[in-house]
Amino acid sequence: MSEHIAFIGGGNMASAIISGLIRQGFASQHMDVVEPFPEAREKLKSHFGIEAHAQAGDFLGRATIVLWAVKPQTFKEAALQVRFHTKDALHLSVAAGIRSDSIAHWLGNERVIRTMPNTPALIGKGITALYPRPAVTEKDRQLAERIVSTTGEFLWLDAESQLDAVTAISGSGPAYMFYFMEAMTAAGAEMGLPREQAYKLAVATFIGAGELARASSEPPEILRQRVTSKGGTTYAAITSMDESQIKPLFAKALHAARKRATELGDEFGES
Repeated sequence: MSEHIAFIGGGNMASAIISGLIRQGFASQHMDVVEPFPEAREKLKSHFGIEAHAQAGDFLGRATIVLWAVKPQTFKEAALQVRFHTKDALHLSVAAGIRSDSIAHWLGNERVIRTMPNTPALIGKGITALYPRPAVTEKDRQLAERIVSTTGEFLWLDAESQLDAVTAISGSGPAYMFYFMEAMTAAGAEMGLPREQAYKLAVATFIGAGELARASSEPPEILRQRVTSKGGTTYAAITSMDESQIKPLFAKALHAARKRATELGDEFGES
């Protein structure tokens, strides 16, 4: 890739993408990072050899792609500092909730792609959903794909509103998996297993089940049924969860996450 990339924000998600790009042979000297926190700048230097900048400046003018990895509440302020340097760049945002109308307005640039990655991107096992504004060209889409593919899989969405659902399912999703791992580990310890063994079993089970689902053409209902013999141990567990209404409660939790993603756009969007 011959492009020059600027990262606004140098935290975990930016670091995941930077790491992926470097693994694919993209030179760190073709990247600039704006990161206000000294600890994060030092981490970027020690891990990737990148001298990050504390604030925006003329150096951003060389960027052909700008990747926004800032918190929703700081996006507008950062955009107003960057906009005069990046009018000709393609902009990719990984900020939850902030809509492309707001981003385009703040930046004075219609070439905006909103994305929603997730934290397994840190090890190249993430999945990213993307939504392009109408001004985004086919070449822009290909560049975006080359960037996000360094962190795992990707898919394009037909409607921007779908990103709030993606945020609820895969963006926040790793936390749900860890939540269930916590519960399984605690239960295993209560049943007499050493905690480290219970945790190893929980992690391996999630990984294995995920890979089995990926390899299978059958829906999860069928995969679940294949493990569930009536009157058996799995049946006892599933029956207990059904009696406690775990499935509708879990769905309710995902709807709460989607609602909050929408609220972030309302709260910190265009004004």
